[in-house]
Amino acid sequence: MQTSRALMSQQDKIWSRFSRDKADIGESLARVLRTLSKALPLGRPLRALSVGSSTEPQFRILEASFRGGLYLLDVERSAIDVIRDRIRRQSLTHVFTLRHDYTKVFLDRDETRRFLRRELGGRRLDLIAFEHSLYYCPADRWRSVVSNVFDVLLAKNGAIHCVLMSSSADNQATTTWLYNHFAGKFFGHQNDQDLRAFARELQRDRHFGGAEILAKTDRVRFLVDDFRELMSVVWMILLYPNVHRYTPGQRREITEHVYRSLFAKRKPLLQDQDHLVIYRGRPGRGLI
Repeated sequence: MQTSRALMSQQDKIWSRFSRDKADIGESLARVLRTLSKALPLGRPLRALSVGSSTEPQFRILEASFRGGLYLLDVERSAIDVIRDRIRRQSLTHVFTLRHDYTKVFLDRDETRRFLRRELGGRRLDLIAFEHSLYYCPADRWRSVVSNVFDVLLAKNGAIHCVLMSSSADNQATTTWLYNHFAGKFFGHQNDQDLRAFARELQRDRHFGGAEILAKTDRVRFLVDDFRELMSVVWMILLYPNVHRYTPGQRREITEHVYRSLFAKRKPLLQDQDHLVIYRGRPGRGLI
């Protein structure tokens, strides 16, 4: 139960180390980069923004690929400090950290324009990534966020890549089942954050009529020998305390359930995660 007080960046580090999540995201990023490279001049340095970047396990791919400017945005100071230390140690003059709550910036068209001028020097981006960051924005406001970054920040030839835990699952060993079960039981919460459904909505949306919109679902597994590390990840998945504030009694029930159903049986925690890619300004079919 004490691990529920860990910083999200620490929880994400454990998840990254013992799951295939970041490798899965990296593989999809590589496909997006391969698609962009065919549409853009070879000599032009690329630019990217990672929203809710945390300590950025995809750093090596992004840093090497976006020499024209890599912007890492997060609201948590400790995550930003980790990246700043890395930038200093490795003399990475093309990588920049930005501390903002993206929901307060990208939900407002004028704020998004100011962000372009003040933080990006007025220059648009070839890639914008929302990798496990849309949880912190209500699903009914996703369109506003995506349309603002699409219209204001994305270059004429560019891509938006989003990753999110699937919204429904019957398998009790999945992160989706854990979240839906306990958030529903204790808060009456119904998970409406369905990235695949959002992709279908965008495909019907005339505003994105000139864009190519692709979606897929992958499964990753997480297995660790230390129960404290497992629970640290579970609290992150259950969005405690940033979204749902479980009581001590509720946290005890959750902890006992995870121990009995997963840890004691040496069963991995599974995650079905959805990917969405929005390509702009390129002919033909892109990769996802």
